[in-house]
Amino acid sequence: MTVLCLTASGCVTVHGEREIVPSATKSEAAQALKDFTDAYNKADKAYDPALDAAHVTGALGAINQAGLKARSVNYPNGNPQHVPLELTDAKFAIPKKAGWPRFFLADVDSNRDQDKGALDNRWVLVFVRSDVDQLWEAAYLTILSPGRIPALKTDEDGWAEPVAPDSAALAVAPRDLSEEYSSYLQNGKPEHFKDGPHTSGWRESRKKDSNLPGMSTQYIDQPLDSDDFAPLGLVTADGDALVFFAMRNYERQTAAKGVRLKVHPDVKALLTGDVKSTVTKERVSSQAVTVPTVGAGGGDVDVLGRLTGLTAAKGS
Repeated sequence: MTVLCLTASGCVTVHGEREIVPSATKSEAAQALKDFTDAYNKADKAYDPALDAAHVTGALGAINQAGLKARSVNYPNGNPQHVPLELTDAKFAIPKKAGWPRFFLADVDSNRDQDKGALDNRWVLVFVRSDVDQLWEAAYLTILSPGRIPALKTDEDGWAEPVAPDSAALAVAPRDLSEEYSSYLQNGKPEHFKDGPHTSGWRESRKKDSNLPGMSTQYIDQPLDSDDFAPLGLVTADGDALVFFAMRNYERQTAAKGVRLKVHPDVKALLTGDVKSTVTKERVSSQAVTVPTVGAGGGDVDVLGRLTGLTAAKGS
C-alpha cells in the first residue's frame, strides 16, 4: 500500500481496496437477485438446504438453512405445496464505499402477498460479499408494508451512502444495536426503543407465556454482531439511518412434574437429546430499524420489522 502525504490536504491512500466505489453495478445487483431467487426456488421445491447455501449467509442464512433442514426431515420427498417465488419491481440502493464487506439493498415486490390494501408488502433484502471472488449472498430479509420503508439518501449519480458501524452521529451506533436490543428484551433497558410489536409488545407476550399452567418458560437473548452477522446500514433521506442487525435468543420450556411437553414436528426435526422435562429452542432474529441522529426524534430506535427462525433445539 502506498501512502502519499500532501500539505494541507493530509494523506491520500492509494490502494484498490481503499478506493471509494459503488459496491456493485446495477446489472450485478439484478443478477445477484436473480441468482438468489433461482437458488431459493430450487431449495424450497426439494427442501434441500444445499441448493441455496451458496446464496445466503448471516441471519437469513441461519434461518433459511435450518428451516430447510427441518422440512427435509418432515417432507423427505420435497415440498408438496411449492409455489415458485417471484421477485419483481426491484429497486436497488447501492452504496459507494471503500473496503470490504461490500453490500447493497434490494426492495422488491413478491408474489407472496396481496398487492393492494393492508396485506400489501415488499421484501427488503440486503446482499453482501466479503471478497471479490465471492458470490453475492443475502444476509438479511425484512418484509414491510410499502409505507414503512424509509427513503434513502443518494448522491447525484444515484448511489446510496453507507453508515459506519461506529457512527457517533447516530443516537445508537449500529455496532451496539444487537447488544442493546438483547439487553432491552431481558430487562427493559436501555429505554431508547420505541413501543411496538417488536419491543414492548414482544416483552409483554413473553411475560404472559412465561408461566402457563403446567409449564414455565425462560428467555435468554444474546448479541450476534460479528463476521457474517455484522450490522449493515444506509443513510436515509432525512439524515437518519436504516440499519439491519441480528441477535440470538433461547426459549427454555420446563414442564411441571407429570406434565408432558408437546414438541412441534419442526422442533423435533432439529432436536438433539431427549425431551424429558425440558426443551430449549434456539432462534436467530434479524431486525430492520431506523436510528435517528443524535438529538433527533427523541433518540428512540424504531424497529420496523423482524424475521425470526428456529435454528436448533435441545431436550433434557
